[in-house]
Amino acid sequence: MHVLHTFANCSSVPYMSWFAARAHAERGPRYSFILMHHERPRMIDEMEALGFKCIWIKYSDQHRKIGILKTMPLMWWYMMRLRPDIVHSHLFDDTLPAMVAAWWARIKVRAVTKQWTGFHWLQAPQWVWVDKLINRLATDLIAVSGECRQFMLDTEQADPTKISLVHHGIDPEQETHQEPAVVEHLRSALGTAGRFPVIGTVARLIEWKGHAHIVEAATTVVKRHPKALFLFCGVGSLEEEVREQVRRAGLQDHVRFTGWIAREEMPSFYALLDIYLHAAQLEPFGFVFTEAMMNSVPMVTTPTGAALDAVEDGKSGMLVQRNGPAIAQGIERMLLVDRDAVGRAGRDAALRMYPFSNMWSGTMDVYRKALSRV
Repeated sequence: MHVLHTFANCSSVPYMSWFAARAHAERGPRYSFILMHHERPRMIDEMEALGFKCIWIKYSDQHRKIGILKTMPLMWWYMMRLRPDIVHSHLFDDTLPAMVAAWWARIKVRAVTKQWTGFHWLQAPQWVWVDKLINRLATDLIAVSGECRQFMLDTEQADPTKISLVHHGIDPEQETHQEPAVVEHLRSALGTAGRFPVIGTVARLIEWKGHAHIVEAATTVVKRHPKALFLFCGVGSLEEEVREQVRRAGLQDHVRFTGWIAREEMPSFYALLDIYLHAAQLEPFGFVFTEAMMNSVPMVTTPTGAALDAVEDGKSGMLVQRNGPAIAQGIERMLLVDRDAVGRAGRDAALRMYPFSNMWSGTMDVYRKALSRV
């Protein structure tokens, strides 16, 4: 089985590293990669060391339309020479050219992991028709959460016979490895000592992720908990707007903008938190849910993505509506219960539902069933 993966705008992809390592260890499937990026992706060296062919197409999402159009014939040319059994795309910018090129090259299995459902609907409605086109060109659609699957059915009118639900997964050992020295470094750098509750959010600072609602909730929370500290881990186009909202609310001492924290330090970051908080809308999956839960952090979240599939409200987390008062109420509910018990229940649910081994077996099942049809 020869699978050609496509990715755009990523220098490295943690879950693809795990797929490649396992495929190498089990001597199959054979992978090839077409990578669209503005500079040489780091994952090329990693994949070539495992014996997998990588092709780099120089691409900038700053010029998306022309870049995608230029990429289509290049992908077709490479596919005609590689002749994979399966083309599997993962992000929108690579999926559109990959599905057109694979259809043009008569590749019989064209699989798409739909991990951007809802984004165009909320942020760029002019691209929604392209999502529907992709669904028609693909032979197999992988939904990464129940909400993602339902969105494809209800809003994108996708063919239900094409859709398989395969949750994303993470490596539990790697993603929960907390280093005491790193925990202490982050505690000092972020000023969390003596603060309670410490509430963390890991997300890009864009409207989709709901930081404005969190700031609104914080204005209520700090009245009851004057030492409360909210940590916003991430960057994004709305950072200055959110900072201004924090200033207007007088929350400068209660909200810290951390920027991105190094990937290997994230488990230690979760060790600082009393609560993990997420306020996104239509999150296709949300790796941060699985990371926080596997690190036993009790979670307050809007009912979306992986959280909606895994969290039992009041037992393994708190599900809240996407507005400031509801989020503040959810935080208060969490502070009144046994948070350790909630954290353990969340960890058990995540370990059962979201280990990488489940993602691997589910993806292999999609491949086998697809190939059996052709």
